Amino acid sequence: MPIVYPYTQYGGVWNLTSQSQAQGAGTWAVPPQPYLYTWGQNNLGQLGLNNTTNYSSPKQVGSTANWSNLASGQLCTFATKISGTLWSWGYNSNGQLGLGSTTSYSSPKQVGALTNWLNVSSGNYSTIAIKTDGTLWAWGFNGDGQLGLGNTTKYSSPKQVGALTNWSKVSCAKQASIAIKTDGTLWSWGNNTSGQLGLGNTAYYSSPKQVGSLTTWSNLISSRGFTLATKTDGTLWSWGYNGQGQLGLGTTTNYSSPKQVGALTNWLNVSAGYYHTLAIKTDGTIWSWGGNAFGQLGIGNTTYYSSPKQIGLLTNWLNISAAQNFSVVTKTDSTLWSWGQNTSGQLGLGNITNYSSPKQVGSLTNWGNLFKGCYASSTSALAKF
Repeated sequence: MPIVYPYTQYGGVWNLTSQSQAQGAGTWAVPPQPYLYTWGQNNLGQLGLNNTTNYSSPKQVGSTANWSNLASGQLCTFATKISGTLWSWGYNSNGQLGLGSTTSYSSPKQVGALTNWLNVSSGNYSTIAIKTDGTLWAWGFNGDGQLGLGNTTKYSSPKQVGALTNWSKVSCAKQASIAIKTDGTLWSWGNNTSGQLGLGNTAYYSSPKQVGSLTTWSNLISSRGFTLATKTDGTLWSWGYNGQGQLGLGTTTNYSSPKQVGALTNWLNVSAGYYHTLAIKTDGTIWSWGGNAFGQLGIGNTTYYSSPKQIGLLTNWLNISAAQNFSVVTKTDSTLWSWGQNTSGQLGLGNITNYSSPKQVGSLTNWGNLFKGCYASSTSALAKF
């Protein structure tokens, strides 16, 4: 008999789980094997296609279908495979690829030989990752202590942050990092010029500091000087830089501690670009706010908004990724949509025209996970077989 793999589906990503976790979720004789596609800016090989040519429509990276999670940083890309290995490519000036050098690569290179990488986030030349054992690792630029290692030394290979084994989620952005532990506590470190660490001050820290004392944090995203997070009760919170209203608080005032966005309790997920924010509610609606010079809010204009505005009336949005002045989203039918700035073809529409409302990328219905990272002018996405 064939080996049977239990599965669950979350946010368009297929996750292999234990049998006890997968009860009622179904089984596959062979687990789904996603292909990796990239497009957009490629001046430093960040698309992983072994060249530096820009592409305005999706191009497959390699020929294998075994990718699981994605992250895009400043001119570089990271991905894990179903096997648990970690791969990186693109710009590497500060060792942010984790390969033990500062050499840039235009095709995927494996980071070490370990097979227990779970998730990765890359910011402005810095990278943070979590392993399946709950340990936290960091490498790359560290001028503001954003690696959490208690110093400002840069590293070109992974270094463990402390000795704890209860890290759950992490987001690395512009010289700052924020993370959630398995106990639901929230932690931050690095640059704090705009109060983006949420600690009630603007002091820098080179090791993790707990944000308040709550144990109800569930999801998070950190961007260019600002942070957003959801709690287990479905509320949405934001703090840090707010010059374009990206905190969604109805103002352009900076805040150095978490502030609740409205009073609703049905926020499910959130993603942040340079200065704009996307969020999905539990009812499948999608909302946006903040900077909108290129139409990246998807509401048909280029007007800035400091509070959430609904994009259309549909209720089938699933997976979101906000990036540098553009947005990429999947629906529950696994179609792929994009809008905003498109000067490098990062929308995947076969042109370099900006759009201020959602446009479907091709006609396929097999798109899954999207890249995570606000610094990209390129796009990475998985397509299930």
